[in-house]
Amino acid sequence: ITVVTWNVGTAMPPNDVTSLLHLNTGETNDVDMIAIGLQEVNSKINKRLKDALFTDQWSELFMDVLSPFHFILVSTVRMQGVILLVFAKYYHLPFLQDIQTDCTRTGLGGYWGNKGGVSVRLSVFGHMVCFLNCHLPAHLEKAEQRKEDFATILHMQQFEGPVANGILDHDLVFWFGDLNFRIESLDICFVKYAIDSNVLSQLWEKDQLNIAKSTWPVLRGFQEGPLNFPPTFKFDVGTNKYDSSAKKRKPAWTDRILWKIKPSSKGLGAGGHRPSQGVLSVSQLCYCSHMEYTVSDHKPVAAIFAVQFASKVDKPLVEIYVADEWSRPEQAVVRYKMAVGFHRSSWDWIGLYRVGFRHPKDYVSYVWARSDDGERCLEKPLCAQVMFSEEALPKGNGEYILGYYSNTSSSIAGVTEPFQISLPRSEGSSSTDSSGSSSEEDDSTLVLLAPKSRSPSPGKMKRHRSRSPSLAKFQGLILRPSSRERGTSRSPSPQSRRSLPRNIPTIHLPQEELGHRGVKGKELGQAAESPEDSSFYQTVQEQGGLRRVSADSPLARADPRKLGLLPALRLEMIDQALGRRQENAGQGYYPCRRMSPTSPPGCVSSPKEGCSP
Repeated sequence: ITVVTWNVGTAMPPNDVTSLLHLNTGETNDVDMIAIGLQEVNSKINKRLKDALFTDQWSELFMDVLSPFHFILVSTVRMQGVILLVFAKYYHLPFLQDIQTDCTRTGLGGYWGNKGGVSVRLSVFGHMVCFLNCHLPAHLEKAEQRKEDFATILHMQQFEGPVANGILDHDLVFWFGDLNFRIESLDICFVKYAIDSNVLSQLWEKDQLNIAKSTWPVLRGFQEGPLNFPPTFKFDVGTNKYDSSAKKRKPAWTDRILWKIKPSSKGLGAGGHRPSQGVLSVSQLCYCSHMEYTVSDHKPVAAIFAVQFASKVDKPLVEIYVADEWSRPEQAVVRYKMAVGFHRSSWDWIGLYRVGFRHPKDYVSYVWARSDDGERCLEKPLCAQVMFSEEALPKGNGEYILGYYSNTSSSIAGVTEPFQISLPRSEGSSSTDSSGSSSEEDDSTLVLLAPKSRSPSPGKMKRHRSRSPSLAKFQGLILRPSSRERGTSRSPSPQSRRSLPRNIPTIHLPQEELGHRGVKGKELGQAAESPEDSSFYQTVQEQGGLRRVSADSPLARADPRKLGLLPALRLEMIDQALGRRQENAGQGYYPCRRMSPTSPPGCVSSPKEGCSP
């Protein structure tokens, strides 16, 4: 299990966090779960409104980075600027059950969430584990306040269920965050000398948290590895230099990761043997800071733990059976069997996921689980059978996974091994609209939420309704495909901040003859045939001049009266206006340009009054 804590100081996410998560190393292959705790994420009102529509950029970044390594977002919770994300390898998902979250505000006497704690608790192979991310009060003299706030968080956070109702009732607790403990007694000069001389052990005994672990009853049983990395606070943003401002804050280990094992009468396994049933042991393999990240005045801290326990669960709640390859639509048959005692719901569904999916709602397509009689199902070798329709299947080649989503537990209760789908593409289809992959970027600003949103469940998939007035439907109007048609990501990830494309929207005018427009239309057509006096112009500035459009162009042949455009967009054939200007030029009068459909047509003025053609 990897645990990361970082006070990001309202900064934007960096471009790369692979080293922070210890990816692309041998350690990553053995990591099964990752918990990431963030503090001081930008929570101003405009950012919170955006995050209410989309996923916040920090969560998007970690999902984008971790999904290629087969890590899936299991659960997340946010309280203003405090965020906790828990990831796990996809094949562990059926064994992660009873997932619950909670949060406790302690800022402004419990009314403000800038300080406090958020938690995710879950059953891991039958053992109850809790991750607690806290942001405690700052400043050297607030040690007692930190103690009281932590005690309040432990007391307030309660979970449902027959076991582990409180945080300390769990078999294993990880407590981390910006705990804001400081170094007492020593002055800033000695602290910096000890850091520069790499004699950090001289600072340990003056660390407030080290002192509190031996004196505060509420911290009894919590363990922490040695602080063999420099203090992680406070730095000048963009550098690795400690605070050089007028305040000159003393460096301190504010960002910490601790753990606690629930006392057991059986005791820990001795002699390096595997622990007995119901007993777990924890070894810390790594505890370090990452100086390479400079976007905040805090440095992130990471720890890797080896957790050993005897698994209490060896089979998933739902076993899914599927062919090794789907090369024809009729092969898309899914059979599944539910375990005894599994609480199914009529809202359960089976999702088809592309390998590398990011969260349980990041499916390509889904099918509702059948409502067979539970008792009769248990007598069958295979409980039920469902089939994906041909329209729901992705076209082309790719690796996919099936997952049974339990609406009761809001988690995946069963998954398959990756299998191949090789279906011929329909004529004219592109590679982008066959996969439905959420890793592509969405440039469209016309659709805010695509149907494959994380929440709600597939039952909420309805046709998108635009909040804008509808455009009149007429021949030739072609708009860019929406994110529904392209199957792209709904949320603006950090890599998607780029300029809008130049080709939206494109209006193709219909090709119609001028003959049916009446006498006036015929006269205009005759006037347009004159090569010397072509009277159709497009009012577009091009390098300081007007661009002429020939009478044979689609713009010249279009009748604006046949286009049902919005009033804000008006196409005007200006040959009549130019003709009137030519007739009145000898008299010294120039017709004014009509600014709206209701402007008076007979306005005239002299050239000095600024009426230019």
